[in-house]
Amino acid sequence: MAIASVNPTTAEVLKTFSPLGAEEVEKAIAQAAMAFETYRLTSFEQRGQWLGNTANLLQQQREALARLMTLEMGKPITEARAEIDKCAWVCRYYAEQGATFLQPEFIPTEASYSAIHYQPLGIILAVMPWNFPFWQVFRFAAPALMAGNVALLKHASNVPQCALAIAHLLSEAGFPEGVFQTLLIPGSAVADLVADPRIKAATLTGSEAAGKSLAQAAGQHLKKTVLELGGSDPFIVMPSANISQAIATAVQARMINNGQSCIAAKRFIVHEAVYDTFAEGMKAAFESWVIGDPLAPTTQLGPLATAAIRDELHAQVALALSHGAKVFYRRSLDLPTQQGYFFAPTILTEVTPDNPVFTQELFGPVAVLFRVSSLTAAIQLANATPFGLGASAWTQREEEAALLVRDLEAGVVFINGMVKSDPRLPFGGMKTSGYGRELGRAGLLEFVNIKTVCRWG
Repeated sequence: MAIASVNPTTAEVLKTFSPLGAEEVEKAIAQAAMAFETYRLTSFEQRGQWLGNTANLLQQQREALARLMTLEMGKPITEARAEIDKCAWVCRYYAEQGATFLQPEFIPTEASYSAIHYQPLGIILAVMPWNFPFWQVFRFAAPALMAGNVALLKHASNVPQCALAIAHLLSEAGFPEGVFQTLLIPGSAVADLVADPRIKAATLTGSEAAGKSLAQAAGQHLKKTVLELGGSDPFIVMPSANISQAIATAVQARMINNGQSCIAAKRFIVHEAVYDTFAEGMKAAFESWVIGDPLAPTTQLGPLATAAIRDELHAQVALALSHGAKVFYRRSLDLPTQQGYFFAPTILTEVTPDNPVFTQELFGPVAVLFRVSSLTAAIQLANATPFGLGASAWTQREEEAALLVRDLEAGVVFINGMVKSDPRLPFGGMKTSGYGRELGRAGLLEFVNIKTVCRWG
């Protein structure tokens, strides 16, 4: 079956690609294995130079790459440009800091020399999602390549042009042939890749189901995995919060990337003392949000990435309503064309624990509002989910902030700010949101052999 690039704004097929056959995949793995034998010996300085070149190319080609993202998965063009800038940032960050992170760490012992050395593993398989088609890849690739690994990318099938553009960029930046390759293959081919002894580890960002599948395949072959999966992030608002700022951030946190982000705020848990003010403010902001062609610079909300994603979200909202949830607000869509995969911004209330949607992730512009009477109730509700990726909480009281940081079950907690990833800080989740970390020094060390070295005499 052909791999198709479809414009979600118009439902137009932009381009189709034939998936690689078994012989082509074998050739790519063999080339990666051969490339690793020389690439692992390159200096930190050389790898950093190639990453710096990549950052320069990303910024030189910013407009074309951002437009490609928008055409292929519907991201508003202003967000697409920011994504390219962030990719350049992560390349520069590891180019500048990677050598320091990877230096041998000396530990005094009875030996004349004892240290921890950090060495690359080999070929790393990256299974990446469509929602941040450049950033998700670069936040893996920059540290992995800086550490001396080589990479095979299996990108989401609806962003093949972005996948090929990334491989071309890295080649243009000077990385040797075979160090980074894009494989246009179906998801069903991943298990065979993981089984190949030349592939040493794998990382995946995506759904729980995809994560379980990869982890199961890797477990059979005792291979390291890093998984960044779904999230149903809480956004807690206490009475002492700056309410106007909390509302503005809440809407941005729910609508970012057309609502399609693992770390988008999805459950808004608001103290009863400020609930009505917050709810009305969110409703007004949803009503004024600019919906339309994502290529237009003023557009804030474009279409969902595929028809299947739109239909699944519609089914989830219908399921929630059939189990007692109420529509507090639903935007009427008044667009020139309804061919694309647009979804009306919606706010739900009265989603109770017995509602099937209570523990589900809503991937799109749908917010769920909860009213609570205390901080304890807010934290209990925030943790009452299988997920544990990010959490945002709003309070001006230090004692409340301390309890939120201590007790929220999440890999990322932001107080009075929107959850976002940063190259300088480790990023990842707990519970069914996955394990392992990306970014920061911790992310760099996920795919290295932490080798203990001792010498006497």
